[in-house]
Amino acid sequence: MSFNTFGRVFRFTTWGESHGPALGAVVDGCPPGLALSEGDIQPFLDKRRPGQSRFTTQRQEPDQVRILSGVFEGRTTGTPIALHIDNVDQRSKDYSEVAKAYRPGHADYAYDAKYGFRDYRGGGRSSARETAARVAAGAVARLVIPEVTILAWVEAIGGDAIDPANFDAAEIGNNPFFCPDAEAAKRWEALVDGARKAGSSLGAVIACEASGVPAGWGAPLYAKLDSELAAACMSINAVKGVEIGDGFAAAALTGERNADAMRPGNDGRPVFLANHAGGIAGGISTGQPVRVRVAFKPTSSILTPVETVTREGEATEIMTKGRHDPCVGIRGVPVVEAMVALVLADQKLLHRAQTG
Repeated sequence: MSFNTFGRVFRFTTWGESHGPALGAVVDGCPPGLALSEGDIQPFLDKRRPGQSRFTTQRQEPDQVRILSGVFEGRTTGTPIALHIDNVDQRSKDYSEVAKAYRPGHADYAYDAKYGFRDYRGGGRSSARETAARVAAGAVARLVIPEVTILAWVEAIGGDAIDPANFDAAEIGNNPFFCPDAEAAKRWEALVDGARKAGSSLGAVIACEASGVPAGWGAPLYAKLDSELAAACMSINAVKGVEIGDGFAAAALTGERNADAMRPGNDGRPVFLANHAGGIAGGISTGQPVRVRVAFKPTSSILTPVETVTREGEATEIMTKGRHDPCVGIRGVPVVEAMVALVLADQKLLHRAQTG
């Protein structure tokens, strides 16, 4: 059995491959009556679109979305919403060597081991191209949670992190790295350029904050808000780690330092003096900003020769031709935002279903 659907009440299924004629998503469980058009989705796809700078893949895809169903007279009907995005700039011939041998770090061997057959053109379903469908679905999810503001940014590339003292949210849209630190963005230009020219790649860390999430979303144990966020973000191509709040750093704290102390608030709700827990306690939102950090590995498709084996088990080397992101994490920013939105929309509807 293959799993291509995520969510419980607000669900989405993605379909399509990197070098197929098209890809897209089917969103099910969306409440009726929400205003929705292609114009509500396109700005988020434009943020993720390839070929916008020399720091990303030069594949030219307009990523124009079409709504095929689930909307009538500009509003959602409560039926499945089908979203369609054409692929227009494939170069399948670039992957002739990948058909013969496995790319280390990529899913080539794992797919072959599971299915006995694989689409080697760009990696098929394992390609980051699939994330365009997630971003389209995430745009629909945002309509379900208008009270929530979601913002993600790149926090580090190749181990070079931003200075928190220089954080400026207005800077995130002013550079090709989604970087809130103007000085770090300048450093990253040389860093990513160097990796690209060397035929190599770099990893990245993306941070995401969702503000406006009310207390009470999520559920104990098997539908925890943090476990759902972790699963959603881990499902993104190239992601190898997810932290909620302080994450692994919390293991180095004492109990009193890790505790998010509370004081009485004017509205009867507590005021938190810290947010080590990332806005989630016991799997349920506390009303604080929900904070997630996501680690992206370096792109596995690189021009540097790497030792590998052929499908027949013979030793060889491989270098991947084609157009690839020297740092796939850069374009991961709108993808992380989309997955956070999809989880929060689902959790809001789950909460409403149980509590009214």
